[in-house]
Amino acid sequence: MARQIYFARKALLANGWADNVRFDVIDGSIKSITINTMVNGAIYLNGPVIPTVANLHSHAFQRVMAGMAEVSLDPNDSFWSWRELMYKVVNKLTPNDLRIIATQLYIDMLKAGYTQVAEFHYLHHQPNGQAYSQINEMAVQLMQAADTAGIGLTLLPVLYAHSGFAGQVPNSGQRRFINNSEQYLALHQACEKQLADHPLHHLGICFHSLRAVTQEQIQTVSSAISNQTPIHIHIAEQQKEVQDCLAWSGLRPVQWLSDKIGIDQRWCLVHATHLDRNELLTIAQSKAVVGLCPTTEANLGDGIFPAVEFMQAQGRWGIGSDSHVSLSLVEELRSLEYGQRLRDQQRNRLYSDQQNHVGDFLLNQARLGGNQAAQVKLGLAVGHRADFMVLDNQHPFIAASSNEDIINRWLFACNENLIKHVYVAGKPVIRDFKHINEDQTRFEFTALLKRLFMDK
Repeated sequence: MARQIYFARKALLANGWADNVRFDVIDGSIKSITINTMVNGAIYLNGPVIPTVANLHSHAFQRVMAGMAEVSLDPNDSFWSWRELMYKVVNKLTPNDLRIIATQLYIDMLKAGYTQVAEFHYLHHQPNGQAYSQINEMAVQLMQAADTAGIGLTLLPVLYAHSGFAGQVPNSGQRRFINNSEQYLALHQACEKQLADHPLHHLGICFHSLRAVTQEQIQTVSSAISNQTPIHIHIAEQQKEVQDCLAWSGLRPVQWLSDKIGIDQRWCLVHATHLDRNELLTIAQSKAVVGLCPTTEANLGDGIFPAVEFMQAQGRWGIGSDSHVSLSLVEELRSLEYGQRLRDQQRNRLYSDQQNHVGDFLLNQARLGGNQAAQVKLGLAVGHRADFMVLDNQHPFIAASSNEDIINRWLFACNENLIKHVYVAGKPVIRDFKHINEDQTRFEFTALLKRLFMDK
């Protein structure tokens, strides 16, 4: 039985801030919490201790593209033209490349305060579309990357079968992604065996989008896998997707999914940017989570999610970094709030009657939604995994803030990274802003970027 005892002068517990807090951690979980106590030999955490968050939407391989698509070659540049560049990049990647990319990515996520990542994984095959001899070869690379980094992984192998609604034939750029239902179930089973009994990792079901799968495929896969498994899907990200869905079925995407398949709290609807009022209420009432990725949605010109209205309907949401143009939890949450302010031309849009500090509300909602979508329990509460981060107590805005102002200062006043230490299951993975493996992973990642984008 592994045991650690930690002490914090300030800690953000599930029911709010507390002073002089001891955490008794056994086998990676919080066994007990005592407030208004003394250090008494515990490991001292020098700075405000706050909960970490699950990143509920990641495409690891897309990190190599960050900053490479910001060249205007088309006056009508959009997500769809960005996708063509993504296809070109993905065709160059080997399994070892994916491991290098994901390891560097996951270390950077830990530094940002994410300690679980839901990996929306659809890069399955060789460049010619043939399966690897080990059908889950690419997924294994992601697992190894997560283990090297020390982050929890919610692996979401993706069923991707078609290029458009009504089962259109895939295009050549998609050949590394494509499986039929039987192939997907074999892949999922192989991943399940690989992840068996791993203390930090979980497995879910994933459908790329309504345009990439059929109703029959969704039903076949869903009925073959445990009904406790989380289900993720891209939906209603772009106006074109909504219009194409209407032309195909006469229904909007969320409406179609609700009517034809049914949604509940197992589902994570990624983006869901373009909703009508009925769809918004349908999601909220279903208790499904919306996966918001504000920096990627801004980068791709997707649009602004109606977060204020969704919040008023008691909707659930979490945060992902998607294409990883940013790996800052601060930037994601700030962008979400500021997008609503710009749209509404008002201040302080996302809060509740119970929590009028915008930063605290944003962080808590992101934690709750991420927990549900990634099937984890993060947060400083008894029975939860002992994941937490420690903010830099030397920064003026942290050192000179009362408890209730710390999160607002962190999210809305600071650009530098203030996350000094990060713990996963009671063990340190970031110490003094640094990961033990980062020098080697940066060297490998730099060499990979040079080979992909500089070598001719």
